[in-house]
Amino acid sequence: MSAPVLDHEPPGDDVAPVRVSVVPLLRRLHFYAGVLVGPFLVVAALSGMFYAFAPQFDEVFYGDLLEVSSATGAPRPLAEQVAAAQAAVPDGVVTAVQLSDDPTATTRVVLSLPSLAAEHARTVYVDPYTAQVDGQLTTWFGSTPVTAWLDNLHANLHLGETGALYSELAASWLWVVALGGLVLWIARQRTARRRARALPAPETGAKGVRKTRSWHASIGVWVLLGALFLSVTGLTWSNHAGANFGAALAALNAEAPALDTGLGGATGSTGSDGHGEHGTGSTGTAVDPATFDRVLATARGAGLDGPLELGAPAAPGTAWTAAQTDNTWPVRLDKVAVDPATATVTARADFADRPLLAKLSTLGIQAHMGVLFGLANQVALVLLTAGILTLVLLGYRMWWQRRPTRADRRAPLGSPPKRGAWQHLPLWFVIPAPLVLIAIGWAIPLLGLSLAAFLVLDGLIALARRRAAG
Repeated sequence: MSAPVLDHEPPGDDVAPVRVSVVPLLRRLHFYAGVLVGPFLVVAALSGMFYAFAPQFDEVFYGDLLEVSSATGAPRPLAEQVAAAQAAVPDGVVTAVQLSDDPTATTRVVLSLPSLAAEHARTVYVDPYTAQVDGQLTTWFGSTPVTAWLDNLHANLHLGETGALYSELAASWLWVVALGGLVLWIARQRTARRRARALPAPETGAKGVRKTRSWHASIGVWVLLGALFLSVTGLTWSNHAGANFGAALAALNAEAPALDTGLGGATGSTGSDGHGEHGTGSTGTAVDPATFDRVLATARGAGLDGPLELGAPAAPGTAWTAAQTDNTWPVRLDKVAVDPATATVTARADFADRPLLAKLSTLGIQAHMGVLFGLANQVALVLLTAGILTLVLLGYRMWWQRRPTRADRRAPLGSPPKRGAWQHLPLWFVIPAPLVLIAIGWAIPLLGLSLAAFLVLDGLIALARRRAAG
């Protein structure tokens, strides 16, 4: 719902007396938000859709590394597989081993290298049935180069921190234009019967801009919940609003509990699982490959089934870790700390024990990425992307259809809603508005700053035009 939904109004800055209402303000805000933020939404929707299909891209580009040629016989001990990976990368130090529950998948042995940045590692793909190395890749937080490229395209257009502003801006405004568009369309209906009939389906017999607006509103209703979901989950993952969200979770004591990895008086912990955290954290100390077999057996005995990531100690005197990595519903995301010397579990952090907000945050991010419900999740994101793109295009089409066509008033685009909408606002809206805007500006900084910039610029333009006219 990212483009204007408005009645035709003649150009000009003078506002005729009308009844008190928030609709004129919502109409103007919805118009300019749609026009200015629409391109950001298009880029975010398309890049996000491509990222959701990263597993399929991985299969195309790295299928020979991710899958074995023949899954026959019993898997070789992890010690042999890790030793093969060490031989392939002699200057690397093993930090983790990633195991799949798919019998056709290779074992991924993650090694740190002095020449790589902390977020990068060398991942060696080993055939578990032969302990032979199939190949290796430089991975980013456990992601293949293709997945990492798609991730950065969606997050920041490969422009770093500056580029990340685009995706946060899109997520910040998406919920505003979505809810604002819904309110505007409902306000146009004259009866409850017409409203109930008109919202789910476009108006029959409509032509021109009325037909476009009807389709725009109907599609907007169908994608409303999905758009709000993408906005909320995108913001929790963003730099500025996401930091505030994390602070709020901490204040509410709603963060996922850390896994205690301390041994023998030492202290340590590993954070909650999340996007881009696999395959890092080792001190760079060489480990005995046979230890991975002991840790695996202990983890399985502790009830950790499914795909696992076995992590070497993050610091001297701390435990090994075993973490479930199944992000498909129903998720399996439990963790245990293991003392390999005694083959015992020293601590555990189960997904079921997380606070509700921490659970919802994790599940929301996985659904945002398209992995929570597998292929169904990906298909839903494609349909949602198509809906958002259609809304943007229909919004711009309405803007063009609203253009004056008379010879003495010809213009390339339609006139925006009139200024002075604040004069229509009721007191019940005006009085709390400053506090609400301050709260939104704190929680969602880019929304607050861009909204303030629009209001100031809009006011200055209006003042300049009045002075020129006077």
